[in-house]
Amino acid sequence: MSPRTNSRAFTLIEVLIVLAVILAAALILLPGLAKARIRGGPTCYSNLRQIGLAFSMWENDHRGLYPMEVSIANGGANEAASTNLVFVFQVMSNELNTPKILACPGETKRISATNFFRLASVNISYFVGLDAVRTNPASILSGDRSITNGLGVRTGVLRVTATDPSGWPSTPHRGCGNILFADGSVRYLSTPQLREAITNTGFPTNRLLMP
Repeated sequence: MSPRTNSRAFTLIEVLIVLAVILAAALILLPGLAKARIRGGPTCYSNLRQIGLAFSMWENDHRGLYPMEVSIANGGANEAASTNLVFVFQVMSNELNTPKILACPGETKRISATNFFRLASVNISYFVGLDAVRTNPASILSGDRSITNGLGVRTGVLRVTATDPSGWPSTPHRGCGNILFADGSVRYLSTPQLREAITNTGFPTNRLLMP
């Protein structure tokens, strides 16, 4: 004869208590998760991952050099890199596949382009690090254009150093931002983490070409 096991069904009150606890936990956690989704910008993060892959594919076909390092005569964008961000991305159009990934959905002032021929600054949410090289994995290759050096968001070449009060505005990612490094990784950084990343590049000055 098998031994009897003691079992007791939940009472209605116990079931209601468990449901109340689950509901309370959901009310506490869901707003935080929603804010994290807005703040972190998963689509923006994914965009930079794809941009990083495009850079990697391009440099694999060009002796380990990025478009900013290769002359226009050899298919790169070197001579125009410091003034024409659009051209840098157009050079990588085959690797990028679509210009839609160049616009962050969290930015109200940026719209996705339908093709690379009509690509303009208004279609781009990400800067390009002019000093990035594959041999320095910590160098900054790209990132959210909202980065500043303490003087406000601007277009053209933004110079940031380890001693600058670099940071992020409150929008579009609530005081944080995404950075793509030359090793292909993308990190969502706070202002202190951003300043540490700038220091870790080892460059006296980091030149970022802003859209």
